[in-house]
Amino acid sequence: MDEVKVVVAHSERATLRVGDVFLKVDADQARIDVEVEAMALAPVPTPKVLWHKPPVLAIAAVPGTALGRLGEPSTASPAAWAAAGAAIRRLHNAPLPPWPGRSLDDIAADLDVQCEWLITNGVLPAELVTRNRQVAEAALRPWAPVFTHGDLQLDHVFVDGDGITGIIDWSEASQGDALFDLAILTLGHEEHLGDVVAGYGTDVDLDVIRAWWSLRSLLVVRWLVEHGFDPFAPGCEIDVLRSRM
Repeated sequence: MDEVKVVVAHSERATLRVGDVFLKVDADQARIDVEVEAMALAPVPTPKVLWHKPPVLAIAAVPGTALGRLGEPSTASPAAWAAAGAAIRRLHNAPLPPWPGRSLDDIAADLDVQCEWLITNGVLPAELVTRNRQVAEAALRPWAPVFTHGDLQLDHVFVDGDGITGIIDWSEASQGDALFDLAILTLGHEEHLGDVVAGYGTDVDLDVIRAWWSLRSLLVVRWLVEHGFDPFAPGCEIDVLRSRM
């Protein structure tokens, strides 16, 4: 039997790898249900579902390597980043999934709560939070909903050479803002934004993408800290916020 590797584990979910099989256990069954349905609907390469017995989902590993990791330089080619942009465009052009995403009002309210927590608890300087809160305003506008992945971190996109072999972790998929997906993919890797947009193949508002970088980072710092992750690591969320100063 292959070694069991813990990919991620915290109070909400855990993912184990045994050979070429990933076992995902989630405290929220709805997230697993969304993941299974989203992978069936998405017009892009996704992992093969081997079996699903709540609360466990077993999926096959996708070939290739991750496009990169937050806080580390990406070794993927510009063509691979462009291919990721093209894959996202196919997803965004697909019919909407049947479940809605977060409302604009909910996101704005959550942003206010998280900014207050960051300042009140001395996690970040007030001027850093205030500046990024101002930048984030550009993302808080009405958008035409598309089929979004919802958590399109660059280590969720796998490539082999210049081609996309699979996109994983679909539990946050929903109707949402197209530019949010583009922003999450390029978070901390602004140097590849041009490649992604070129592959995406249509004009996008770069200021809104940058606004989502700030907004996303402000929203997740508390969660990361409370779940044992380090947003202060070089190149990660705090550095993204500092780059807006």
